[in-house]
Amino acid sequence: MANSFQEQLLKARLVDGHKVKKANHEKHKQKKQHAEPKGAAAQKTQVQQAMAEKAERDRGLNRQKVEMENKKAIAAQIKQLVDVYAVAKGQGDCAYNFEDDGKVKCVYVTDVQRGELARGVLVIVKQDDAYAIVPRPVADKIASRDASRVLRSKDAGQNAAEDDAYANYKIPDDMMW
Repeated sequence: MANSFQEQLLKARLVDGHKVKKANHEKHKQKKQHAEPKGAAAQKTQVQQAMAEKAERDRGLNRQKVEMENKKAIAAQIKQLVDVYAVAKGQGDCAYNFEDDGKVKCVYVTDVQRGELARGVLVIVKQDDAYAIVPRPVADKIASRDASRVLRSKDAGQNAAEDDAYANYKIPDDMMW
């Protein structure tokens, strides 16, 4: 049992020494190819970790890019809504004061527009560094996209609640306002 299978074949003269050496050489080549060098496993995990980090960083950059594109699209939609539905302002002689970022601002409107602003039919919207006056449904669309753009938003229901408190009082016809 001390003899290996190769030695037994050599003694029986079924194979010659040259074929045994060639077989041993091939066997050694296969072992060398399949064996990993020292530290290869650690290096392999480092490479995989670096690839995972790069993929996560790329996903983050792509997410930021998509968010920026969405913001630009929303800004373009708001600009289009304001351009199409804005009520002409600046033609009136009544100053209408409102607050923007803690500062009192003023737009000039007509008497009719002032009343509609007070009732909440019209709303003041900020576009870039200017202000525009738009109807309530358009302001609601703008607020659904970017609520910070709608500056003066009085609900139509607020005024109705105030009027209901005085509904029982009759106003004389000859009274001057």
